[in-house]
Parts: sequence; structure tokens; C-alpha cells
Amino acid sequence: MKRILGMAGALALLAGMAQAQDALPLTVQLKWVTQAQFGGYYVAKDKGFYEEEGLDVTIKPGGPDIAPVQVLAGGGADVVVEWMPAALAAREKGLPIVNIAQPFKRSGMMLTCRKETGIASPADFRGRTLGVWFSGNEYPFLSWMNRLGLKTDGGPEGVTVLKQGFNVDPLLQKQADCISTMTYNEYGQVLDAGLKPEDLVTFKYEDQGVATLEDGLYVLEPTLKDEDKVTALVRFVRATMKGFDYAAAHPDKAAAIVLENDETGAQTEAHQLRMAEEVAKLTEGSTGVLDAADYQRTVDTLLSGGSDPVITRAPEGAYVTVITDRAFD
Repeated sequence: MKRILGMAGALALLAGMAQAQDALPLTVQLKWVTQAQFGGYYVAKDKGFYEEEGLDVTIKPGGPDIAPVQVLAGGGADVVVEWMPAALAAREKGLPIVNIAQPFKRSGMMLTCRKETGIASPADFRGRTLGVWFSGNEYPFLSWMNRLGLKTDGGPEGVTVLKQGFNVDPLLQKQADCISTMTYNEYGQVLDAGLKPEDLVTFKYEDQGVATLEDGLYVLEPTLKDEDKVTALVRFVRATMKGFDYAAAHPDKAAAIVLENDETGAQTEAHQLRMAEEVAKLTEGSTGVLDAADYQRTVDTLLSGGSDPVITRAPEGAYVTVITDRAFD
């Protein structure tokens, strides 16, 4: 009997090894550090959704010195999480980057200002100092300022741009009248620092009509000519959206999974739970399929940059539906 059980165990081990060897490898580069913004990916890996699809997925966290577009161009990842403005700007410069899926339906970006500055509407931005992230994150802001007719050279008839680090110190220390924040991240940091919602005025890009698509999935065009990679991407997108659905339904569990994967130990449970709940608002209604109207709105916003637009012409072939068509057919 022991011999039979031993043989059965050995066969199961061999089967598992064979399955692991047959799994299709795929590396994804995240836009930022390990946090609940990317809960769908970590949940899909932790819950075995990728494994069920026959995938061996490696998740690479990002950081302040990591540009997903550059990682993709250098062959460091098969697929990256990136904002569409940065991707379209890179495409216009010659990188054949293409959107294959869009987990985030809405933008979480906004400007957060101290109410005591007297800023009550975008009309009050003139002559003010505004904190802005760069490394590709500045594109939506620049398009917005151009639409408002405000130069960003620091002149009295425009705004002064403070190159903002990835923190909220410029607002807390009153170095800037407003700073860039995400609904799911930095806004919470401002509140954690002691300011109250009634002390603040926020301008969501969605409400201002200048929102652009964030956290899409991008690959290089040659990848789509490799049938094995296409198969892996189809399975990856399907499992990832399953992960985001789970994270939205169980934000507490998603936050716990993210914390387990945070090798820095810098994240806290309360912050990650709040982030998971806010991210669920941005993915709500998304099946992973890129909405053509959302894409066009992003393009129109980026083209409306006056004399210095983010992109100078309407892109061609900047997204494909073949992956999501196969994933959800």
C-alpha cells in the first residue's frame, strides 16, 4: 500500500513538473511600486488564476527610476502597465508600442490645493505654483494647461511648474499651491498628514474633461507576430481581469495579498485597503476591452495642446483588439 501511495505521489510530482515546464512564461513590468493599484495582477498570481491559464508570470515592480516604456523597448518585459499619454508620445517618436487591453476605465488623477490659497476654480491657477510629476506623467497636465491658455514657463500670465517628487511634501510645506495626487494614493497621504477634506479643493481630471486613459497594457508590435506570445497574452489578460474583479469584490483580501508581496515593508494595511477600494471605482465597468470612445477622448485631449501638443497627429494602429477579442470570445 505504501508503495502504491509512493508511486502515486511520484506521478503527481512528475505531472506537476511537466505542467510547470509547459507553462508559457510572461514578464509584466508595473508602472510603480508594489501597491493595491496593481492588485489585479498580484491577486491573479496569488489565487492561481495565471497558473490555471497555463502561465508562468513574473511581476516586476516599478519605481521612480523605472520607465515602463524604456523597459519594454529594452526587452526587459513582454508587457507593461503604462498610461496612454506616455505610450502615444513614445509611439510618435518611433517606438512601435501598442495597447492590447485597458483594465482602468477611469482616471484617478487630480490636482489637490489648499483652500486657504483662495483657489476655487481652474481660473485661479494663473500665477500659481503647481506640483507636477514628470517621466511621462506630465502629459495630461500640460494638455490641460494648454487648453486653459496657461503657459508653464513661470511667467505671471501662466503657472510655475514645480517638478514634484513622488510625495506630498510640497503641499504640506506650502512650496506649491496645488500638487498632483491620485484618488487612490497621494490624496490619502495628504489626509494622513493631518489635513482634512474641508481644508482642500480638488480638481479631478475626469470632471475637467481632460482625463486620459491610465494603467493600460502595452506590448511592442513584433510581439503580436509571435503566436506563443499572443496565446500567453490572451490568457494573461483574461486572468488579470479575473484578478481585478476579485480585488474589487474583496478589497481587504486584495490589500493583504499586496502586503505579502511588498518586499520593502513600506506599505501599511490601512493605506492599501483604502487604495484597493478607490481603484475598484476606476476599474468598475471595465472588461479589459479598450473603449474606442475613451481612446478618442484621450487622443483629442493630447492633440489640444496649442503650440506644444503632447502628440502632433492622430496615431494610427496604436491599439489592437485581437487579444481581448480572443480572451473574452
